[in-house]
Parts: sequence; structure tokens; C-alpha cells
Amino acid sequence: MGQSCFFRSLPLALLLAAAGPLAAQLPSTTAARIDEIAAQALTASGAPSVSIAVVQGGKIVYEKAYGRARLYPSTEAKTGMRYSIGSVSKQFLAGAILLLVQDGKLSLDDRVSKYLPNLTQAGEVTIRELLSHTSGYQDYYPQDYVAPFMEKPVTAESILDQWARKPLDFDPGTRWQYSNTNYVIAGRIVERVTGAPFFSFLAKRILQPLGMTSAIDLDEQTLGLTDAAGYTRFASGPPRPARPEGRGWLYAAGELAMTAHDVALWDISLMEHQLLKPASFEAMTSPVRLRNGTPTDYALGVGVSDADGHPKLSHGGAVAGFVSLNTVWPDQGAAVVVLANEDGSSAPASITSQIGPLVLTAAEDPGGERALQQARQIFDGLVEGKIDRGLLSSNADAYFTRQVLEDASASLKALGPPASLKQTSVELRGGMTYRHFQIQFTGQSLHLSTLTLPNGKLEQYLIQ
Repeated sequence: MGQSCFFRSLPLALLLAAAGPLAAQLPSTTAARIDEIAAQALTASGAPSVSIAVVQGGKIVYEKAYGRARLYPSTEAKTGMRYSIGSVSKQFLAGAILLLVQDGKLSLDDRVSKYLPNLTQAGEVTIRELLSHTSGYQDYYPQDYVAPFMEKPVTAESILDQWARKPLDFDPGTRWQYSNTNYVIAGRIVERVTGAPFFSFLAKRILQPLGMTSAIDLDEQTLGLTDAAGYTRFASGPPRPARPEGRGWLYAAGELAMTAHDVALWDISLMEHQLLKPASFEAMTSPVRLRNGTPTDYALGVGVSDADGHPKLSHGGAVAGFVSLNTVWPDQGAAVVVLANEDGSSAPASITSQIGPLVLTAAEDPGGERALQQARQIFDGLVEGKIDRGLLSSNADAYFTRQVLEDASASLKALGPPASLKQTSVELRGGMTYRHFQIQFTGQSLHLSTLTLPNGKLEQYLIQ
């Protein structure tokens, strides 16, 4: 913009809604684990509901909604319900700009002054700097709540008059600072170039071609009784209906609402270059550098990071009553979309972090099965304060002192038996095989990393 025990008294059956029709494409054990993850996240966060879509191998393989989309009257969450996606909308605007680049209508290096000459330093700021948050224009919506003035309707021009005609926070390209104002400017540029309302262009060039039939513009249409309602909390109090932003405040920066299914269709289109050509996709997903060469972890409407050797594209959204998170691993053909109907909720991030390893394809590891068995054998020994030193190199043997074994035993026993121990990645490092594992307990997970020498001895077995 909290947490509550609001759902702890609810039986699991009330937390789980009907699965989407594609659920059978995931192994039943994986689907069951996702159900557990979602139920635990709702309990821990207190969010009324979440809606999830999972992409694997370039296809939507799982869809499910959990909890209650509306509290009064109590309404079960369903996959066909829309949630506000907030700033996940920004990647759709970036996509629209890149389509205009493909059309030869504009360039990412065009100056803002070409389209909106009356904005501050418009002759120095490029469209690329708008989309990458390196322009210097001050953010008009930094609050994590709806301020009183934002309950009143506003126009895009009014936002620009107040925030894009004042001095910049820094010279263009010299710093990175998240600013919704950048996307209001970019939305107006789309309108100047196309001669049509931004959402109209978006619908014609992106939403309709991809079959994203649920998407609506929240500046023109409110969520209805068949959609999720947004909630908020004051400290650790009960969920209360959230006061939405007035018409116009979400323009181009966070105006979209849709189902998790439709966000997943967009993710698939990015990975398969259905609308954006490879060069456009590369421009959209290449982190920008500041003018002095300093790298950022943000490209055009998406954050970019490394996830165990896989590029990860990710962006969250937060508007009144809703939190969203869209994460894509393009080289894996995988994506996880999580939408929640409570502002400030930790559920989307928690769920995504746990589902990701379940759907990513592990690198080829001929010794993986034996390594997994060994990892579990050593774990069971550590619970009892023991370790088979014949498995260890001299360095690892020295590491496992009496104190290490006592601390490991005490802390691991307290967690109870693990629900699962799974390998998540493998790579080579320092002439050794470097493996990562996830140890899942009820409501908590631990990370295990091992280093195996060519002779099979363990140089490292580290639980964190």
C-alpha cells in the first residue's frame, strides 16, 4: 500500500475453488503441491483470495482460484473472475510502443518533445527512458494508499500538468527511479501517434489478437459482481473494502483488470514472438544502462534478473485492493501468474517463489537421482545430530564440527518432518557439481546447496 488469522479457522475445502479445465496437464502431485502452497499463503497473509495460472512448455497447464473473491456476500473465487493487475499493465503499454516501432511509426530513441513538446526537458528525454524509468519525471503515485485527492476523477493531461511540467528529479538517463508519470506520458504518445484512445489501440493490436477477452479498462469500466472485490487492512485488523482510485488515476500505468488466464496468454505470446518480433522482444527484455554505464535490473516495463542460470522477467502490480505478480522464464517456456484481492498482500510473491521450482525444467544431471537420495540421507542424519563422514571431503569433514551438528539437529527437529526435498538446479562450479535443493516444511522452506567432487565426495552440504 497485513496479516491476519482471518482464514485459520476456515476448513481447507473453503479455501480451494474448482480447478481449471487444464489441471490434468500437470502431474497430480505437482497440482496438489500448488494447492497446498496457495492454501498456506492465504492462511499466512490473510488475503481473501488468489487466482493462479501456470504456464509450462509454452502452454497453460494449470488454473485455479482459491478463497473468497467477495466477503459480503461470501462468494467463492473462480478462475473466470477479473482482478486488477495494477502495474503489470505497464508491460502491455511497452508492447504497444514496440508494435508502433515495428510499424515504423516511432522510435524508442525519439524525444518526448516530438509528441508532447511542453513537458519539462522534453527535448532531452527519450521514449526508451520513459519505459525504463530513467527519465527523471517525478512519480505522481508513490503512496501505498489512495490519498483523498485521488478519489476524485482526473485526466491524463491534468496529471501531466502537475507532475510532468515541474523540474525533473534528476537529469535524464543518470538515475533509475520508478515513476508512474513516465507511463502516462507514454500512453499519451501512443494516442498522439495512433489518433485513438490508448485502450482502443491496445484492444485492437494486443488483446483481441491474443484472445484476451476478459481485459477491461478500469478508467472506463468498474469491476462487477462477477469479479473479485478489492480489500485492505488497517494494521492487523479485519479486511475492509478498499476505496478505489478515482477515474483517470490509473491511466496507462495501471488501468487493466483481467483474469490470470489472460495474463498467461500474454506471457505465451512474448515467449513465442506471436506479436512482438524477436528484435522487439530483445529490446523489451534487455536491462537498460544509465548514461555512465551503470547497469539496472529493469528493461521496458519488466524487471529482469537471473534465476539459477535462467533469465527471469518479472513485474508486480499494486493498486487499491489488489496485488499482482507476473513472472516469466522465457528460455524455459514457463510462467506463473498470481493475482490477489488485498492490497499489500505477500501472497503473490510467496506463491510464485514456491511454484517456480515446480515448473522449471532441471538441467540434465546424470547423477541427480543418486544425489537426491544422498541429500535426503544426510538430512535425516543431521536431524539426529549425525553425519556419515565417509561421504565428505577433508574440508567438509572439518566444517561439520560438534557445534554444527548440535545446531543443525536442534533447529531441524523443531520444523518437523519435511513434506518434500527436491532438486531445483545443477551447474558446474570450481571443477565440482553444484546442486541446489528445496526442502519444504509446513509453512516454510529451506535451501540446500551441495558441491560434489569428481571422486564423489561432498565438498559442501549447506542448509540455509
